[in-house]
Amino acid sequence: QIERRLDAVRSVCHLAQKRLIACLQGQHGTDPDKRHKKLPLTALAQNMQEGSIQLSDETLLGKMLDTCGDAENKLAMELSQHEVQIEREVLDPLCLLTETEIPNIQKQRKQLAKLVLDWDSARGRYNQAHKTSGTNFQVHPSKIESLKEEMDEAGNKVEQCKDQLAADMYSFVSKEGDYARCFVTLLEAQADYHRKALAVIEKVLPEIQAHQDKWTEKPAFGTPLEEHLKRSGREIAVPIEACVMMLLETGMREEGLFRIAAGASKLKKLKAALDCSTSQLDEFYSDPHAVAGALKSYLRELPEPLMTYSLYEEWTQAANIQDQDKKLQELWRICNRLPEHYRVNFRYLIKFLAKLAQNSDVNKMTPSNIAIVLGPNLLWAKNEGSLAEMAAATSVHVVAVIEPIIQHADWFFPGDEDFNVSGAFVAVPAVNSNHLSHTGNDYECGTLERKRPLSMTVMEGDLLKKESFGVKVLELPAAPRRCGTVSRKLTSPAFQPPL
Repeated sequence: QIERRLDAVRSVCHLAQKRLIACLQGQHGTDPDKRHKKLPLTALAQNMQEGSIQLSDETLLGKMLDTCGDAENKLAMELSQHEVQIEREVLDPLCLLTETEIPNIQKQRKQLAKLVLDWDSARGRYNQAHKTSGTNFQVHPSKIESLKEEMDEAGNKVEQCKDQLAADMYSFVSKEGDYARCFVTLLEAQADYHRKALAVIEKVLPEIQAHQDKWTEKPAFGTPLEEHLKRSGREIAVPIEACVMMLLETGMREEGLFRIAAGASKLKKLKAALDCSTSQLDEFYSDPHAVAGALKSYLRELPEPLMTYSLYEEWTQAANIQDQDKKLQELWRICNRLPEHYRVNFRYLIKFLAKLAQNSDVNKMTPSNIAIVLGPNLLWAKNEGSLAEMAAATSVHVVAVIEPIIQHADWFFPGDEDFNVSGAFVAVPAVNSNHLSHTGNDYECGTLERKRPLSMTVMEGDLLKKESFGVKVLELPAAPRRCGTVSRKLTSPAFQPPL
């Protein structure tokens, strides 16, 4: 039984050893230092660190490459030590079994077979001599004795070889637990390696994530509003303020603003420029439709609409109220329930849209038209169907909500709005006073000489403080009211909405 298993054991263990060697990434049989240098992970680490030097650690990619390169090098060291351990504790014992111990047993089997043949031959000669000695007196007794001794010696060698072979085979069986232990050691070594590798990664992940979180140059489009504002340290989202400031200067008298589609390539370029917070926006001042399109895209790509999912049902219910006084009171109540970041940006946008509607005799964008084209980008259901279904289901409700808020913007959001919130846009009155607006504080196309945005990122330093410029960008004139006073209390029975 043992003899029959020898060939199978040798074949199986030899194949396992061969496949395990193929799994090693380092050069088999080399010392740890040389093995480490030849590992693919080491080459990757070197490439990353060289790349970080080229890019400098002032850039996010440079920092990432440097940190990752160091981590990959540590992983390569762990892998190198792991493979050396596998060779010493797994491959070497298997090699000893398949290349030395089993072959020695098999050699003894062949040797035994040869000794048995020699014994049979000696016994045959002795028997022949003994048989002929009875008839042939010429056969000397000493010769017969010599043949008998030869036969006995051959028989002793056979017995010795059989005993040795049996002892080696029994020893092989008794050591099977040791050979099987090699595979337990393999898994234990792999578990230990993965634990150490994981420790390296877990240690570096917070560091690399910190680099990522500190980097302010992240896309604004498609990013949650709170995350974008927190990261950039702003009150108003970059795309909203930038687009509003550009439209205030060159788009207020543009017919069909927000309704006429812009060129796809120009729109894509403007969105990309706003995504990286660039201050190079000069070329877009001449294309207000592209600016309006970018603003619509930003609002639509927000993961949660500016008017929020949580208040969606309340907005739509308010839209169905027939009594206008009650409707306005309910809309005012819902506006004040918006989360702070959303409410501030919603106020900013509504004040701008109200200003845009003041020029409706020229731009044809009445509160109703604005609500029709921009409303679906401010409020939509969380679980939408097709675009057509969404438009049919919400457009009427959205218009019924947005239009009155724009019409009565100064009642919903009292006070003037300084649209240049970040101080990134600095407006200086033109020399020719004939071009100034009759109100003295409104933006009109061509009325103001522009200074480009200093930066669309976080404003830092005294030089960038708004008061240092000595100019207020915009004072929104109060909308005319027919009623002398307006109560915003929901319980006021004398409530008269402004017309």
